[in-house]
Amino acid sequence: MQSLSSKIYKNEFVSTFQGDESGDSTPRQTPGVFYSKVLPTPVKKVSLIGWSEELAQELELEKPSEQKDIDILGGNFVAETMAPYAACYAGHQFGHWAGQLGDGRAITLAELETTAGKTWEMQLKGAGLTPYSRRADGRAVLRSSVREYLMSEAMHYLRVPTTRALSLVTTGDMVVRDMLYNGNPQEEPGAVVMRIAPSFLRFGNFEILAARKELENLRKLSDWTINRYYPHIQGEGEAKIIAWFSEVLDRTATMIVEWLRVGFVHGVMNTDNMSILGLTIDYGPYSFLDNYDPKFTPNTTDLPGRRYAFGKQSSIAYWNLGCLAGALAPLFSGTEKLAEVLDTFESNFYGKYFTMMGNKLGLDEVKEKDITFFTNLEKFLTSFQPDMTIFYQLLIDLPQELKDEETVITHFQESFYQELDGNGKEKLFALMKTYSERLKENTSAPEQSKEQMRQHNPRFILRNYLLHQAIEELEKGENKLFLELQEALKAPYSRNADKFFAKRPGWANKKPGSSMLSCSS
Repeated sequence: MQSLSSKIYKNEFVSTFQGDESGDSTPRQTPGVFYSKVLPTPVKKVSLIGWSEELAQELELEKPSEQKDIDILGGNFVAETMAPYAACYAGHQFGHWAGQLGDGRAITLAELETTAGKTWEMQLKGAGLTPYSRRADGRAVLRSSVREYLMSEAMHYLRVPTTRALSLVTTGDMVVRDMLYNGNPQEEPGAVVMRIAPSFLRFGNFEILAARKELENLRKLSDWTINRYYPHIQGEGEAKIIAWFSEVLDRTATMIVEWLRVGFVHGVMNTDNMSILGLTIDYGPYSFLDNYDPKFTPNTTDLPGRRYAFGKQSSIAYWNLGCLAGALAPLFSGTEKLAEVLDTFESNFYGKYFTMMGNKLGLDEVKEKDITFFTNLEKFLTSFQPDMTIFYQLLIDLPQELKDEETVITHFQESFYQELDGNGKEKLFALMKTYSERLKENTSAPEQSKEQMRQHNPRFILRNYLLHQAIEELEKGENKLFLELQEALKAPYSRNADKFFAKRPGWANKKPGSSMLSCSS
C-alpha cells in the first residue's frame, strides 16, 4: 500500500497521442489533437468526506492522512509523475449533433498500474476550467458529487458494469447553479469526485475524429483502443475493427440489460456519455425506478419527449451504436459489414434480456412460453405500477400454493402505491397462478430457485429521495445518513439495510432532487 503522492504514475494516453501542450484553459476549438494538457484549478480547502476503502485496496492505495495526499483528490496538488489533461470528444445530444464537447469539468490526472498489471485512469470531476468548458465554470457541486460518488459504487456492488469512485471531497468554495434551469441560481457547496476506470474513452472520442475527417487519427485511436483494451482481438484491417465493433455492441447490450434488471434509468444517454468499454459512465440526472413506469425519465431536460425514458434505453443504445458505426465507417471501403453487425443488436439484446428475466423469476431455463409470460408480466407492471424492487422481493417469497385471490393480493399489497381495482386483482392472481405452475416445472429445488432470485433482484437500491436526504444533511454538516448509505450499498442483495426497504414516500413525489432532476450540477 502506498500513498497517493508517493506512487509512480503512467501517462500512456498522453505519450501516445498528440495533444495541445500549452496548458491554456481558455475554452476553444482544438482540431487535430486528442486532448489538451491542463492543470486543476486550486480551491480554498480540500476536505475528505468520502473514501471507497475496497476500491483503494484494489488500487493498492492507503487512505490519505496527510494534507498533501488529500489535496491530490481536490486538485490542489499534482504528483510529479502525473500529466493532467482534458480529453477532446464530440457527441450527439438528445438526438442532435453537438460538435466538439470534451471534458468540460473533468481532468484525468494519470494512469495507475497495480502489481497485478491492471491499469486504471484517475480522473477528477469538478476540478476547474478546461478548453472544453465552453460557458461553464468547470466545477461541480456537493449535490451532484454525492450522487456520482455513491451511485458509482452502488452499481459496482449491484454487478452492473460501471466506472468507480475513489473519493469525495469538499472544496471550501461556493458554486453558483440554477438547479432546475428556471432562473433561480443559488450558491451551493463545491465538491470534487475522483473517478476511476480502465478508460474514460467514449463513442464521442471517435465521432469527433470522423467529423473532422482526421482519418489517420481515427485509425490510430481505433488500433490503440483495440490493442490496449481488447487485446484478444487479433488480425488487421477491416476484420479487426469489425470484431471490435461487434464486442462493443455486445458489451453495450449487456450493460443495458443490467440496467433493466435493477431498474436503473441513466437519464442522459448522449453518445458522449457512452463508454467504449460498455461501462455506465457520467452519473447525472439518473434514478432507479420506484413505481414501474417504462415512460419514466428522471431528467427534466428530457421532457416532454422522454427520449431517455427507462423503457427506451435499449433502442437508444442501438441508435448510439449506429452513431459509432458511422464514425468508424471512414475506415471501411463500404458500410455493409458495419451494418451487418449493427443488425445483430436486437437478437443479442433480447437473448440477454430473456436470460436475465429467467434469473429474476427463478427459472432454471427459459422456454418459449416463458417469453409470453414475460410480456404479460411487463404489461401488468406497466398498467398498475407497483414498486419494482419491492414487487420482485415479494415474488421471491410467493407461497407455493395459491389458495385464493385475496391471499395473492395481500401478499403483494406492500408494493403498490395505489390500491388495486378489481381488474388489477384479477390479472395479478391469474399471473401468479401461471407463474406458480411454471415454477413446478423447474428441475431445481424450490429453495435453489429462491436463491437464484435473491442473487438477481436487489433488495436495497439508492433511491433518489434517500440521496436527497443525505445531501441535505451533508450541507448542514451532518454525515450519518451518508455513511449509512455508503455501507448499505455494499450488500444490495442482503437484508442488512432493511430500514431502507420501503416505497418512495409521498412527500418525495414532486420535491426537486427527490424525483426529477436536471443536468445542472
